Amino acid sequence: MRRPLRMQLPAALALALALTAASPVCAQTPAANTVPGSEQIKEVPSVTALDPAAIKPGQILFTDHRDNPTAPENGLIPYLDWLKARPNEAAVLAPFPGYKEPDYTVTVNGVTKPRHETLKVYVAEGRFVVPRPPEAIDLQAFANLGFVQKMDPAIKHKAIAVGEVTPNKDPAAAFAKRPDRPWCEGAGACIESRYDLEGKLPLGVKLANKLEEGSAKKIAEYVSFQSELRVLGPDQGAPLKALTKIDTAVTGGLEQTIFWVNQILRFGKFLAVFQPMPNDPTKTVVTTYMALAIKADVLDRKAEYARVPVLKNLLPAQVLMGNSSFNTGNSISAGLPVYARNRITTFADAIAKR
Repeated sequence: MRRPLRMQLPAALALALALTAASPVCAQTPAANTVPGSEQIKEVPSVTALDPAAIKPGQILFTDHRDNPTAPENGLIPYLDWLKARPNEAAVLAPFPGYKEPDYTVTVNGVTKPRHETLKVYVAEGRFVVPRPPEAIDLQAFANLGFVQKMDPAIKHKAIAVGEVTPNKDPAAAFAKRPDRPWCEGAGACIESRYDLEGKLPLGVKLANKLEEGSAKKIAEYVSFQSELRVLGPDQGAPLKALTKIDTAVTGGLEQTIFWVNQILRFGKFLAVFQPMPNDPTKTVVTTYMALAIKADVLDRKAEYARVPVLKNLLPAQVLMGNSSFNTGNSISAGLPVYARNRITTFADAIAKR
């Protein structure tokens, strides 16, 4: 009797993602690359290389380091390379200072073995100008659950207590604990979020679970994650200023750190840094970042797919990076680049309206 095809959870999830893109894969379609307000975005090689005074009203400068967007992993950088190549960025956008790729133990067939998990990082950066001085922007008004709920209606959120945070209480999640304090301690909001995969992705998950028949592990048809949201004060401005490369004082920042995810990702961070416009303190330059760390074994699965005809020559990276004709909507199912553009655009609109 033929044995069922089995693979580890991240690989099976990658399989599910690829299965949904079983039609011929093409470069990202216009429909997949459309987000609300996308006409606001001006793609640039480097946000920091341009004079912020040249940014037009309502315009958002944007880069995600993708010089060849149709290449499967273009825009992703191995975590260790990120630390060396962009140290100012990594110092601020990693979950906490000194963060390392996870080391933990796994038990397979009763045998416990150590495992090191490698990561690949996607970083998007945006910059826009608000025609008000920094002191007229109340960052506390954005550091709450209600504001996060408005950022992406496809993702559902609820408040949780510090004691409900997985890395704070679960020994198996010790690799994700902060060394200096519990996650969410003193935060503006402690949040648990759930995103139900859209389009044909749930069908792919069901098929992947069938291929793993007999396995105790099942792939979820959703992504759930925990995060903390906090306001950063001027006292934390030195590393932020080094990152934005704007020579005015940092008046504050808003930071949402995703520290626990059930699958696909290991961590994420959304950061917005507020500074007076050089030579015009009546305006505020806002520099935004979105960093998402993907488990490398989600991406590095080609041999398994060769056994399944429909998966030949398909890379999970094509779905995650928005290069599949089956990418859907404006949220995570659209691929990380569309998701990042949508989040940054929505944030800029929210700041402009307050």
